[in-house]
Amino acid sequence: MLRDFVKNEVEPQALEYDRTESFNLPLLKQLGDLGLLGLTVEEEYGGSGLDATAVALVHEELSYSDPGFCLSYLAHSLLLVNNISVNGSLEQKERFLPSAVTGECLGGMGMSEPNAGTDVLGMATKAIEDEPTKSWHLTGQKMWITNGTLDGGKTTGDLFLVYGRTGPNRSDITSFLVEKDMPGFSVGQKINDKLGMRASPTAELVFDKVPIPAENIIGEVNGATLCMMRNLEIERLGLAAMALGIARRCINVMTNYATNRKAFGKPIADFGQIQSAIATSYAEYMAGRSYVYALAQYLDLNSYGNGLDADGTKLYCAQMAKTVADRSIQVLGGYGYVGEYNVERLWRDSKLLEIGGGTNESHHKNMMRDLRKLPDLE
Repeated sequence: MLRDFVKNEVEPQALEYDRTESFNLPLLKQLGDLGLLGLTVEEEYGGSGLDATAVALVHEELSYSDPGFCLSYLAHSLLLVNNISVNGSLEQKERFLPSAVTGECLGGMGMSEPNAGTDVLGMATKAIEDEPTKSWHLTGQKMWITNGTLDGGKTTGDLFLVYGRTGPNRSDITSFLVEKDMPGFSVGQKINDKLGMRASPTAELVFDKVPIPAENIIGEVNGATLCMMRNLEIERLGLAAMALGIARRCINVMTNYATNRKAFGKPIADFGQIQSAIATSYAEYMAGRSYVYALAQYLDLNSYGNGLDADGTKLYCAQMAKTVADRSIQVLGGYGYVGEYNVERLWRDSKLLEIGGGTNESHHKNMMRDLRKLPDLE
C-alpha cells in the first residue's frame, strides 16, 4: 500500500516542490487517510498501534522518493504525535491525538534554539508560573523547527511540543503543548535557501509571554528530560531509515544508468571503477539496513536506554547515505550533477542527516559515554 502511494503520489511531485522550496500540505494530510500519521498511536485514539519496525519501513519508503516530504512527516508523526502518545496523560491523548492522527491538526516539536543545538540543556527559552491562574508564561525562541509554518511563513503550524526551562538547574526542563492561536506565539522567520530538504518547511518560532494552561504540560514540571531523551531514540531510528531510502534509490539509479550507458563500445557497468562504486554501495546499504531493522525489532517505544544503538544506526547510516549519493553522482557524471536523475537532490538532502536529530559529533560523545558503562564486547 505504501509503496504504491509513494510511486503514484509522492514521486511525481518531489522534484517540483524541491525546486520551489514549497510544502505539499495536502499530500501530508493524505497520510492521515492511510493511517500513517498515527502510526504508533493506540487504536482507541484513531492510530494504527504499530511498532518501531513499521516506523523504519515508512521512513525508508517515503525517503526513497522525497526525503524532504518525509522529514515533515517525521516531525509530525514522531516528534509530536508519538511524544504525546508515549508521555501524555489520558486527558491529553483524548484531546489532542484524534485530530493529529487524521491530519486535521499538524505540527512538530521545538527544542533547538539560535544558541542551543547539541547542548540542548543550555536552552534559554523559559516558562514562569503565574500562581494565581495556575498557568505558565513561555518566552524565548526556537530555531530550525520543521513544520514551524505550513503556509509559507505567515502563521505557525497547528500544535507544537515545546521544551522550556522552568527551574535553576540545567535539567529543569518542562514540555508544553503550544497551540496555534495562543497569544504571543508567532513565526519569527521562514528559513529559505537551504542546501537540502527544501520540500520541508523550516521556521523560527517566537514565544512572547505565551500563556499556557497547566493542562498543556506533558508529564511533570522539570521532568521533561527523560521524555526528551526517550523520544530521541525513535527519532534517530526514523532518520537512519530515511538514510536507507536515500541510499537504496541512489543504488538503483546508478545501477540502471551504468547498465544502459556505453563508453568505449561497452556498458560502463563492465568497468572495474564503476563496479567498485556500486558493489561497495550495496554492501554498505545492506549493513546499515541490517543494523536499523535489528534495532527496530527490539526497540520498545515506551522504554528508555537504547541510546547507544539509536545513535549508532543514525551515525552509520547518515554517513553511508551521503557517501552512496556522492558515488552515484560520480557514476552518472554530468547527468548526476543536474536534477533530472534525482541523485543530486538526494545528495543535498542526505547532509541534513549528519546534523538534524543529533550531529555526528554528538553521536560520538553519546556512544563513548555509553560504551564506557558496558562490559567488554564479546
